[in-house]
Amino acid sequence: MAEAVYILCAVTCLACGGLLVRAYRAGGPRFLLWGGICFLALAANNVILFVDKVVLPDVDAVLGIQFPVWRAATALLGLLVLLYGLIWDAE
Repeated sequence: MAEAVYILCAVTCLACGGLLVRAYRAGGPRFLLWGGICFLALAANNVILFVDKVVLPDVDAVLGIQFPVWRAATALLGLLVLLYGLIWDAE
């Protein structure tokens, strides 16, 4: 059951990110771009979670870095992009 939740969360974040970026490309405000990038990074976070917990449960690290560090880095990257858009790119 947890596997389905991981996949659904990744698909939902990917869909939200794609729709936000598409709305930006259609001439929307730039904040749509920052929100879309944030959701795409969160989708990557969910994919890494799925790989960590379901695909490679016995593997602790990839390229010498632990999976929780990869997950935290992608989530932090997405939230920093969103924070940048909220603070410095306000119209």
